Amino acid sequence: MNNSTSASAPAQVPELRLAMLGCTSGNGHPYSWSAIFNGYDRERMTRECPFPGIPAYLNKEPPEACGIPGAKVTHVCCVGDGGFTAEHVAQCSLIPNVVQDPADVIGQVDAVVIATDAGHEHVERARPFIEAGLPLFIDKPMVDNLDDLRTLAGWVRDGHAILSSSSMRYTKEYLPYRLSTHELGELRFVSITTPKTWERYGIHALEGMFPIVGPGFVSVRNTGSADRNIVHLKHRRGIDVVVAAIGDMTGSFGCLQLCGTAGRAQLASGDSFFSFKAQLVAFVDYLRTGVRPFPFEETVELMQLVIGGILSREQDGREVRLDELRV
Repeated sequence: MNNSTSASAPAQVPELRLAMLGCTSGNGHPYSWSAIFNGYDRERMTRECPFPGIPAYLNKEPPEACGIPGAKVTHVCCVGDGGFTAEHVAQCSLIPNVVQDPADVIGQVDAVVIATDAGHEHVERARPFIEAGLPLFIDKPMVDNLDDLRTLAGWVRDGHAILSSSSMRYTKEYLPYRLSTHELGELRFVSITTPKTWERYGIHALEGMFPIVGPGFVSVRNTGSADRNIVHLKHRRGIDVVVAAIGDMTGSFGCLQLCGTAGRAQLASGDSFFSFKAQLVAFVDYLRTGVRPFPFEETVELMQLVIGGILSREQDGREVRLDELRV
């Protein structure tokens, strides 16, 4: 008698259809993130992309590096002030469907990516999709004011699937110290740098160091100006963190210093493709499993730091406690 059994073929998991929505000045994520999902027209992207840094890092990768199994960007809409068109993004990043109104993707996709970095716009950009029950990824910073943070946190409490992060959370060069800082002893001082504005890029610096230091910040103080933000954060573990967000400091993005009682480390972010792809894979995994890659409470604390930094600067460098910004 033949007692062998044949294994049944694994069930096919439907490919997730994603919409890439929005555009803001200076932010090329509709091009780059869509290319990471879909692949891209190398010649057109290199010749025509209005953000030359994007093809510069995409072209370093082998063609097979693009693509996230089980997910594609199928729709794009570029409403906003970015100065580029959805049609051009679709041509460069191989997106089959262009829509004129973001709400037109409802019923056509499984999830939405809001690819804009103007935090004050995100509640209204998200609202139609929250009402439609679609999961959302929201580009950093999720918000830049307390009212909007309370709205989004309320939506999450009500069960809506919302994820937001900076790609700096996934920076390859920082990974060893996200796993352990034991060799450094007790951390006492951390510094990190970013160009551009605190409102739009401060979150890159904050989220770059946050998985290393961990939650527990108690206050934020910004003694800088609109284009030269120098921000001092205090942590309950006795760690002082200084973030410098200086407008034209493009040559010093992501310089991280960790100083402890037994050692120090100096690191710099460099592999943009790695961090962006890891960020997007985390979203796809969340869609598939329902398990968050990190607690939403961390995003709330990060947004409190962003908001507190704005308030402190506007109030002549006053130290703003996070417990003033309860959600």
